[in-house]
Amino acid sequence: MGMLCAVSFNRYGRLYYLDPGELRPTVGDRVLVPTDDGNEVAECVWAAQWVGEDTSGFPRLAGMANDEDLRRDELQRKRKAEAKVAAKRLIREHDLPMKVIAVDHVLEQSSGGRTTIYFTAPHRVDFRSLVRDLGATLHCRVELRQLSARDSARVQGGIGSCGRDLCCATFLTDFEPVTIRMAKEQDLPLNPLRISGACGRLMCCLKFEHPLYEKSGNYPAGGQLVRTPEGEGRIVSRHPPSETVTVRRHSDGAVSRCALSEVCGSRQAHEQRYPG
Repeated sequence: MGMLCAVSFNRYGRLYYLDPGELRPTVGDRVLVPTDDGNEVAECVWAAQWVGEDTSGFPRLAGMANDEDLRRDELQRKRKAEAKVAAKRLIREHDLPMKVIAVDHVLEQSSGGRTTIYFTAPHRVDFRSLVRDLGATLHCRVELRQLSARDSARVQGGIGSCGRDLCCATFLTDFEPVTIRMAKEQDLPLNPLRISGACGRLMCCLKFEHPLYEKSGNYPAGGQLVRTPEGEGRIVSRHPPSETVTVRRHSDGAVSRCALSEVCGSRQAHEQRYPG
């Protein structure tokens, strides 16, 4: 048992959980988060509170941000904006099929800093001349990194078809393989527009919801004749996450969702209705 708080480097961005140590940040406080490039300023979006799990593996806050840290963060954000504008302009001038997704800038005392530009492109791009022009324009070391479709969606964020923030931009840490077979086993229409995410690839939720459907062996099969409190009918679809099934009644053709515990197979009724 320990304490945790959640911070975000960008408003509505991904949450990172840290051990506050002796600090007690509240919502809206600016804190220092240890990263590979040194301490970075982030905003506390979930105040420090006790949680019922071991927190020894979480990174610890480096401290509360002071005025100097805030000025440094503001300068860093300004450099990012300038680099993004310059990158888009030079990409047009070089006529390259690239789209700038995000820009990261690290301030360094010994040089003008390091700028990393993340982009997407339909194929591999020769950007050597672009890097030279960017370095001369921004007066710092420049790196360009091409992102995949899924990484691009993670960086940009957005709203999924469920109406919630994208999983990859909020809590997913790794991309796991997703197959069309998972969609079939979940009784989903094999329409690319229905089972694809914002990145154009199969939705990640097909993967982490799949174990629920693997354990649905006790569910009646689609089309099976069953009895419900409202009468007999046939299974239209199954919903393992909510432990319910959708049934179309024979009496009036109405469709209703019933709890799995209220549904039972009706082999005898089936034999009476379809003798032989």
